[in-house]
Amino acid sequence: MTGNGKKPGVRRIGVIMGGESAEREVSLASGRGIADELARIGYTVVEIDAGRDLAARVTEAEIDLAFIALHGGAGENGAVQGMFEVMGMPYTGSGILASAAAMDKAASKILFARAGLRVPGHVVVDKDSAEAFSADSIGFPLPYVVKPAAEGSSIGVCIVNSEPELQAALADAFRYGSRALVEEYVKGKEIQIGVLRNRTLGGVEVRPKKAFYDYECKYTKGMTEYILPPEIPDDVLERLKDAALRAHRALGCSVYSRVDFLVDSTGREYVLEVNTLPGMTPTSLMPKIAALAGMSFGMLLEEIIGASIEERKRR
Repeated sequence: MTGNGKKPGVRRIGVIMGGESAEREVSLASGRGIADELARIGYTVVEIDAGRDLAARVTEAEIDLAFIALHGGAGENGAVQGMFEVMGMPYTGSGILASAAAMDKAASKILFARAGLRVPGHVVVDKDSAEAFSADSIGFPLPYVVKPAAEGSSIGVCIVNSEPELQAALADAFRYGSRALVEEYVKGKEIQIGVLRNRTLGGVEVRPKKAFYDYECKYTKGMTEYILPPEIPDDVLERLKDAALRAHRALGCSVYSRVDFLVDSTGREYVLEVNTLPGMTPTSLMPKIAALAGMSFGMLLEEIIGASIEERKRR
């Protein structure tokens, strides 16, 4: 389909999807959703599966902009962003450093804490020293949340209720990298806040059918209830919006992001992570939050494209 060029100088968009991370299938779903909507609103769209020949395929496609729909791995940790910088190819979303910081959960927690944001208690465990690690090394009580230090979509995440479960959970997390995070379990509401163009769009409360918002709940229809807007006091929601912007800025993010929180029974908020490339599947949260703000999926994509072009020019 030949596009009308909704944004000046952008007529042909490459949607970068797939890749080789554990989140490949989610990325393909996001990418196809983005590609279909961009075509519907008048752009020429090229779907590009991000293999090791990505640079060559992007060059051959002769695109004006790379819309990154990758999740996890090199697509979200700054590597692909760095490649596009070297190529001189405009791309969507945050830059190299912010992408890397957000993907590294241990590093991002340090930056959140320095910005005065509350984070759950946590320790980082290296694979080489994991056998000697025990609950005695942790300064907070069971249960724990164990997760890979650099993975998304709740892949490799496990709730540990007893000491014997700890090593098994760590072994599972190490399937996705050489570092794992053992985090304090905070019982509370899971709230996600959308950020676009340095302002908050609103939020959504997720109520999974399981103990926590895991991979199955995120991507299986009917496994999660979405409350829009969140059922929390107005003053708490405003605090979350403020904290979301502070978290977004603490990592140096730009264009858009989704910031994930837990809110306990006393109303205290804990920042969990910033997603620089939030999902764009039919069940994804960023489009739901945008819709609550009166913004269609197409309008959201147009805003991301426009803000990304401005950011690349600014840099």
